[in-house]
Amino acid sequence: MNPATRTPPGPRYELHCHLDGSVRPATLRALADEQGLALTRSVEELAVAPARCGSLTRFLTHLELPLKVLQTPDALARAARELVEDWALDGVVHGEVRFAPQLHGRHGMGLDDAVRAVARGLADGRRATGVRTALLLSCLRHQSPEESEAVAEAALRHRDAVAGLDLAGDERLHPGAPHRPAFDLMHRAGIPCTVHAGEAAGAESVWEAIDVLGARRIGHGVRCTGDPSLLRRLRSERIALEMCPTSNVQTGAAPDLAGHPAAGLLARGVPVTISTDARTTCATTLGREFRVLREASGWTAQDEERVQRHAVAAAFAPKAPPERAVGAARTQG
Repeated sequence: MNPATRTPPGPRYELHCHLDGSVRPATLRALADEQGLALTRSVEELAVAPARCGSLTRFLTHLELPLKVLQTPDALARAARELVEDWALDGVVHGEVRFAPQLHGRHGMGLDDAVRAVARGLADGRRATGVRTALLLSCLRHQSPEESEAVAEAALRHRDAVAGLDLAGDERLHPGAPHRPAFDLMHRAGIPCTVHAGEAAGAESVWEAIDVLGARRIGHGVRCTGDPSLLRRLRSERIALEMCPTSNVQTGAAPDLAGHPAAGLLARGVPVTISTDARTTCATTLGREFRVLREASGWTAQDEERVQRHAVAAAFAPKAPPERAVGAARTQG
């Protein structure tokens, strides 16, 4: 049975999901055809990363096709709406999607138009499914601080649609500190922030995310296990880790699923959450992520319930799941 249609033990929350990495392959193919884009290989070869990429850099090359076709408001809105539909099939009652609007201007689309398009698609998906959604905007480490401030200012202009700010990219190559002005704008406005850290680099990048950028959540955080003082900080301040097991193995952040640190960190009281990262790039669903954790690490239903409680507490949106979505999740099968 497809893991997306298995009856989950309860409503699920997904906190770490990239829009460009979660476009349905059929939609990528249709958009490429509509736009007259000739593909050199199959959509699956272009958009789905191998089980082991060896690095984050190689993993990110599989986002090139989605970014090429997501350059119009209608394409962005379609991708966002279909993601919400896929969440509903996956038993997700609250889904948070992030994207970098500054990457969608190749044909002249501005930041505001990109944000409005994704917000429109999410709203259409919510009306159709009852799934609650939240939109996060991503700054990029390799871009300038001024570009990140522009993204943060767009978030402020669309506070009715934007729930948080993110910083993505390879922390080995690009520190987060230069982007502090963008994050300071968010803190002054009371908008929460998450930062990719502890994925390509070690615990020092997580410390920077917390102490310099004021992150309330950490994207991945896989490499923080060797720093006891950091783990104490995560526990005491309830700073959630947005862990994505399949992706973490693909990028080389974790050696394999059996050696993924999520189970050990959960046992040590760290607020671990589980997400897909990029549903298409990783060829996964949230249901599949929990299934492989059960198979590789012996996770129990109680472990998943604990993870879901962490996700509810860490969500950048109201905490109570919508009744319609909860009921739908319980009757899937």
